[in-house]
Amino acid sequence: MNPLIGANIMWSGEKMGTVSDLSGNFEISLSQNSKLLVVSYVGYSTDTIMIDKSGFVNIVISTPNLLDAVTITHKKRTTEISYLETVKVQNISSKELLKAACCNLAESFDTTPAVDASMTDAITGTKKIEMLGLAGPYVQITRENIPDVRGLAALQGLNYTPGPWVEGMQLNMGAGSVVNGFESITGQINVELKKPCDEEKMSFNAYGSEAGRYEMNTFAKQEVNENWSTATLLHASARIQRRDHNHDGYLDMPLSKQFGFINRWKYTNNNGQEGQIGIKVSYLDNISGQKSFNPGESDRTKVWGANIKTNRTEIWGKRGFVNLATPYKTLGFQFSGVYHTQDAQFGSRVYDATQKSLYFNMIYQSIIDNTDHQVRVGSSFQWDQFHELVDSSHYNRNEWVPGIFGEYTYKGSEKFSVLIGGRADYHNNFGLFFTPRLNIRYAPDQSTVFRIAAGRGQRTQSIFAEHVGVLASNRVITIVGQNAQNPYGLNAEVAWNLGVSMTKEIKLGSRNLLISFDANRIDFVNQIVADFDRNPQQIWFYNLTGKSYSNSAQLQLEIDVTKWLDVRLAYRYNDVKTTFGEKLLRKPLVSPQRAFANTAIKFGKGWTFDYTINWLNSVRIPSTASNPLQYRWEDKSPSYFLSNAQLSKSWKGNFEIYLGGENIFDYKLHNPIIAAGQPFSKYFDSSLAWGPIMGVNVYIGLRYSIK
Repeated sequence: MNPLIGANIMWSGEKMGTVSDLSGNFEISLSQNSKLLVVSYVGYSTDTIMIDKSGFVNIVISTPNLLDAVTITHKKRTTEISYLETVKVQNISSKELLKAACCNLAESFDTTPAVDASMTDAITGTKKIEMLGLAGPYVQITRENIPDVRGLAALQGLNYTPGPWVEGMQLNMGAGSVVNGFESITGQINVELKKPCDEEKMSFNAYGSEAGRYEMNTFAKQEVNENWSTATLLHASARIQRRDHNHDGYLDMPLSKQFGFINRWKYTNNNGQEGQIGIKVSYLDNISGQKSFNPGESDRTKVWGANIKTNRTEIWGKRGFVNLATPYKTLGFQFSGVYHTQDAQFGSRVYDATQKSLYFNMIYQSIIDNTDHQVRVGSSFQWDQFHELVDSSHYNRNEWVPGIFGEYTYKGSEKFSVLIGGRADYHNNFGLFFTPRLNIRYAPDQSTVFRIAAGRGQRTQSIFAEHVGVLASNRVITIVGQNAQNPYGLNAEVAWNLGVSMTKEIKLGSRNLLISFDANRIDFVNQIVADFDRNPQQIWFYNLTGKSYSNSAQLQLEIDVTKWLDVRLAYRYNDVKTTFGEKLLRKPLVSPQRAFANTAIKFGKGWTFDYTINWLNSVRIPSTASNPLQYRWEDKSPSYFLSNAQLSKSWKGNFEIYLGGENIFDYKLHNPIIAAGQPFSKYFDSSLAWGPIMGVNVYIGLRYSIK
């Protein structure tokens, strides 16, 4: 028998009593009002003993009180924000991605208000994203914390990752960690792909749309032995229909063929060592332009067409070591290599390019005295070699950047934490530069969090890859470089970011209302300005000569109205201005205001319905005032609405059929190309499209998985 320490003893009907000591002994005076002594202890049934005289009594409680199982249910949001982490990160789950078709990464943000997606031009079908009012390349996009969408893939790279491959994403607006590099200016998006340790053993996705796009995605994993496991991901898609619903003589979306393949392996010895290695192959062949264009047969002097053929191979590896005796000490290595070739022609303009890249990162993590004080230090190396042929001009770049970094995190208080980080990197063209970052978290209570984030970012712009829409025009390209040794003769882009945020959860009866507010200010020290305003037949690239900034504020509300109805509302305001020549103007083709609403309904028996509506305010259109009257556009666009909807039915949690519609109100530009009837004139320009080119698109698909 074991003594019960802290058992409660009292006379029945009285409030006063005593507790047992470390040996299980107790003393209590006799009561004049009761002879029943009650003994209780957590986990055991209460016992009552008759006592009618003083003396020693031995009380034995031998039967535990076995409680029925207690089930605690928490309704997890499809996008979660941690209240404990110092950096504000939105964790976007695969369930969030299932609310839409999500054919590729560029289409995976339809229900995420922080990110906008649109077309770069009216011909090539290239999609771009924006965050904080700035173009996607200012976002550092990583795949499992290794730099991914950058360089020649700055825009097109969003197509190389199919949505069904994605396990989840982490999104951070503003200054974040320096561990994965210095290129982040507006924020970071980390994409997690399905892995050999994924809960699914196999999955299959098929999709077809009214627009003539058909695709297939598969995932399969296998445990080879107790140390090794592997996974294979496949993607194949094609767009085969020549569609021209606005009757301007040009394809609404390009004809395309795409193939993707990943084979990845994971190693663990169950003794603190892990490793990964993988290969990814991407092939993309797009044909766009006039409806009758065929790259192998058409006379390019009479029929305007564009074709882009891309081959990309990536390898990566990771190695991690954990000392099981001191698990707070870890050492990790990351490696990746990229070989990217592109053959493209836009009308008579050739754009062929090659990129070779190597990346290495070493990270050591430990503590100072205790886990309240955490440190990460390491070193990295990034090498990029580019060769670009535009018309008859060659542009060669050879960049190498070694660097060291360190981060200190204080987590000694539930209410307060801070992350201080910094990098020192040396660029072979731009020299030594420093990247400081600061993140502060303050939580006055368990349902409220305030955060401050500040830091610096630096990057080299790939001006042709990041402005591919310009190539789908006859604009003359002029680069005003000041240093012939720098890439394109231009300086690095440098900006400072300051952001504040508040996250608050409010109980409304049995329901929860989540309020999230973010405000960010980005100031450019230098920016590569793409000037469309100087002349509508030209595009000028030059270093910033005045101010350039972005002020962004976003308010987001989420509430589970009932067990079967979730609502997400958001409003964002962007004040983005840049000095073009000598004038400070609003950044063109960027909507200053956006309102967003998403409704998710679960009807039961596997039925779900998702509806999203966006309102986008008027954008500034670069001046075309010097064009002939018939080739002039208004200086501002009208505001408009876009809506998407999807109905899904699942069986037993592993088989699902979905039916959806994009742009269901069929809003589109009827004349998105200037001088469409004169594609070889100097006025021809498809780069100013400010709205959707393709109208309503109905799609159907199925998903099947084995867990």
